[in-house]
Amino acid sequence: MNKLGVGVIGVGEMGKRHAENVRYRVPKARLIAVADANPERARSVAAELEIEHFYDNAEDLVARTDIDAVVIGSPPRVHPVLIKSAATAKKHILCEKPLTLTLEEADEVLDVVSRAGVFFQVGHMRRYDPGYAAARQRIEAGEIGEPVLFKSIGRDAAPPPPAYFECGLNGTLFLDSSVHEFDLARWLMADEVVEVHAFAAAKSLPELAKRGAYDSGVVNLRFAGGAIGNTESFMNAGYGYDIRTEIVGTKGALQVGYLGYTPLVVLKPGVSSHDNVRHWLQRFADAYLREMADFVESVLAGRAPRVTAYDGRQAVAIALAAECSYKEDRTVRLKNPAAA
Repeated sequence: MNKLGVGVIGVGEMGKRHAENVRYRVPKARLIAVADANPERARSVAAELEIEHFYDNAEDLVARTDIDAVVIGSPPRVHPVLIKSAATAKKHILCEKPLTLTLEEADEVLDVVSRAGVFFQVGHMRRYDPGYAAARQRIEAGEIGEPVLFKSIGRDAAPPPPAYFECGLNGTLFLDSSVHEFDLARWLMADEVVEVHAFAAAKSLPELAKRGAYDSGVVNLRFAGGAIGNTESFMNAGYGYDIRTEIVGTKGALQVGYLGYTPLVVLKPGVSSHDNVRHWLQRFADAYLREMADFVESVLAGRAPRVTAYDGRQAVAIALAAECSYKEDRTVRLKNPAAA
């Protein structure tokens, strides 16, 4: 197989970027088709990317024999049915996070994918960001000793549009945003989260409270090996897209992340300034491209995924435990956190 035939399901903001990367920036892949529940969007993206085939349903795309792998960029509510459809058709799969919105669905997906014997990767793309990847390497090399504290911040510049909350296809802040922090926690600390205590509020966007939603959340973590951590998520920072993580060890600490889009700070009398990253597709452009390239190369080479279905399942488990903790105002222990 010279090139991997790829189809992208769901070509909103995220899925379209995946399709662009496959079409123009991953030499070992060939974009065959796109599908979206919005027929006009599917048509428009196909025209923009200069490909012939587009569909208003996933089934027709998955049925194509020239498609070897599918990228699922649809809202998380429909991930399970799309994963099952693709796995049944023996297509390799890259699925955006969160893997699912319930733990029962996550476990079912793991079983389906395992029985189908297809390559399956979850889109926790921060693992591919150069800064985070370097931090992981330094931790593994023992440069900061044994990790004892994990702190991570994820702040969006602006909230999603009202339709995001109204459609019923997306998860909570913990599932859709904090899940990145939860995956980083497991990965960088090389340990499982066994206990969480969460707080959430809708102070910046009080209208969310009417929907049972929230715009900010803080989660305290305890790891199996005794380390502790804290994550913060906020969807209306205003000043920019702010992603930062710190890992403190017995011999030192690592800090990952930046607020400025360029490494330039302007200092003048009475004024200091720098530009701000405004959007996640700007901040993690390299990570998304590296993720897609690795997915394609791994499938072609027959090697195991770097972000497994189990990784996706565990991040969902932490998010759901945080949701339970917030709603019931108590510490929640995770069940069966040991690796599969």
